[in-house]
Amino acid sequence: MHIEKIFKILVISIFVLSSTGFAEKPNIILIIADDMNWDDCGVYGHPSIKTPNIDALAKSGITFQHAYLTANSCSPSRASIITGRYPHNTGAEQLHWPLPKESVTFVERLKAAGYYTAAAGKWHLGESVKNRFDDVFEASTAGFILPTGTDAKPGKMVAKSPSGCEAWVSTIENRPKDKPFFLWLAALDPHRAYEDGALKIPHKKSDIQIPPYMPDTPEVREDFRLYYDEIGRLDQYVGKVVTELEKQGVSENTMIVFISDNGRPFPGDKTTLYDGGIRTPWIVKWPAQIKPGQKTKSLVSSVDIAPSFLAITGLKSPDSFEG
Repeated sequence: MHIEKIFKILVISIFVLSSTGFAEKPNIILIIADDMNWDDCGVYGHPSIKTPNIDALAKSGITFQHAYLTANSCSPSRASIITGRYPHNTGAEQLHWPLPKESVTFVERLKAAGYYTAAAGKWHLGESVKNRFDDVFEASTAGFILPTGTDAKPGKMVAKSPSGCEAWVSTIENRPKDKPFFLWLAALDPHRAYEDGALKIPHKKSDIQIPPYMPDTPEVREDFRLYYDEIGRLDQYVGKVVTELEKQGVSENTMIVFISDNGRPFPGDKTTLYDGGIRTPWIVKWPAQIKPGQKTKSLVSSVDIAPSFLAITGLKSPDSFEG
């Protein structure tokens, strides 16, 4: 079921857009966390992870309780989102496979309709579809090294922009002010590898909630603590995005959708078909159309994102879309 159909069920009207100009077209921001479990934030019931800005986003809009992804690892999930197709039909169904150059995405439809389109942060979709955006500000992950040889060290991602969110606010600041905009804001947080320093006031080991399928050892608690800290850092950037939109006076007619690409990178979660692998947080804020503080148990899938974004902007989906 498309997001806009759920909105209708909730008696939320969708704009009727024609030739009335840019002022009435909604801006859209898609925020994608990297390897964040669906319930690892306060609004979904976690008692100790510091996510005040994500929680505030939920209080200002609608929270989906049963939201699922089409894939359980990074690039296949993102490929499905941007093409509106299930993974086996994207041509990039395996981890690290790039999208083919003939891929049809929702982004070029928005661009052709007069939208400024930009991506900032993690990319992970290959080179062929970058030209669908006006601008791509890619966070460097060139330090991602896979282990080789008998004495190799474990793979580690050493990014120049450790959060992947560093260019989010500047992308909003520097956008053309005479166009509606779509922004693909993709974090590196809370993807491995983890290091201290993500938060000035870090989580304590006593904050950690160990899943029943994981051993409760000091090493596991420390691993989770660092994971929590990266979620906290991501949350701060979510807050900065909201603040910048309010500063520019465009918050009212900007839809923000917050999701993750898959579950947390721990045993029993990411790359599985359990909830920890394919269930996602899904929060939508759109003050002009969505009443605050709503929750829904309606089932929604990430394959619905592409056609839904086109629908709320008055555009028709291509036949290739499957959501």
